[in-house]
Amino acid sequence: MDEDAVICDFAETYHILDYTALPVETAATLAAGLRDDSRIMMKLAKLRVKPELFALCTIADRLGLLVWMQTKDGQKNRNRPASMLEAISEEQKKDEKPIAYHSGAEFMAAWNRITAKKRR
Repeated sequence: MDEDAVICDFAETYHILDYTALPVETAATLAAGLRDDSRIMMKLAKLRVKPELFALCTIADRLGLLVWMQTKDGQKNRNRPASMLEAISEEQKKDEKPIAYHSGAEFMAAWNRITAKKRR
């Protein structure tokens, strides 16, 4: 999934710089033993932040909702508090697509169009 992350994790955790020199079974065992907050484990779990922070954001969101539900706004379903979990979540909205440019000139042309609209 992300060989660079595995290389970094093996170097950091086991001081192994060339994991390909290991027997496959050994490399698999060592990979399974990596911490939950290692680069590759976080990538597999689709987390951009450490699991502890993810859990704390979940707790804060739920607590914020409980408090909000007790207010007049909450009873009328207005001004719902923003979710910390959504802010750190890796998932992009499905309608969002990354923009890529094939050259610097193409990027500059798009930049000029965008900034010209904002100046008006």
